[in-house]
Amino acid sequence: MILLKVSVVVTIVAVGAGASPADVTWLWRRPMLMVRSLGAMYLLVPLVAFGLVLALPIEPGVKAAMLVLAVSSGAPMLPKKLRKLGNQEYIFSLLVTSSLAAIVAVPFWIAALGAYFQAAVALPPGTVSIAVAKAILLPLAIGMALHALFPLWSERLAERMIAIAGLVLAISGFMLLIVNWQLVSDMSWPAILALVALMICALTFGELLGGPARDDRTSLAIACATRHVGVAVVVAGEFVGIKTSVMIIAYFLTVIVVSSIYLTWRR
Repeated sequence: MILLKVSVVVTIVAVGAGASPADVTWLWRRPMLMVRSLGAMYLLVPLVAFGLVLALPIEPGVKAAMLVLAVSSGAPMLPKKLRKLGNQEYIFSLLVTSSLAAIVAVPFWIAALGAYFQAAVALPPGTVSIAVAKAILLPLAIGMALHALFPLWSERLAERMIAIAGLVLAISGFMLLIVNWQLVSDMSWPAILALVALMICALTFGELLGGPARDDRTSLAIACATRHVGVAVVVAGEFVGIKTSVMIIAYFLTVIVVSSIYLTWRR
């Protein structure tokens, strides 16, 4: 779990190191695209997850995982291949904007989860907001500071950091699944179908709401499907613990495979 969290932070630092401050406001100058993007990530995906949880006969651990994944957006872990698209301004601006939105949206959805699980939330909204800001915005700020001080060096280093962090993330995730394989193997078919349906719906929302530019639709689709694994693990620990964390990692690794297939189809 420590390796997972460290690799997520390193990836966010690397993303910041590969972009300039001017990229931050790119999406803000396109308010309709910004509203559609945030609506897909923070409203439609959680609503679909809640609907699937209520409609399908799936086990409680998977229900919890789906709800935690649905509310843990912001700072999407964009695959390395996505960085090769010709819309880096949109990708980085979406990363920063969705991270800012997470400071407000994540505490709201945590309160909703607390009501659903009938559990008292130990962390007040202000504390959650500060934690999300530290986990997302601080690494971004460090990366952008490196870019401002050492632009050429930081851009070259960013690619290597993303590659190494992605490898560590995948290996540590697979190790966690191997150690807790029994939890994954006990999943029922309705539970598996529910997680797949959530993933497909998220990709579809991005395709429909990403605007006329093909690369923007691709980026938003991946951003909707790829939740923030670091935030998700924190939220899961607040409510349900290691079992749901394992389901979250299984979903995250599956998204990597599905995203690769999706990007190949888009090309």
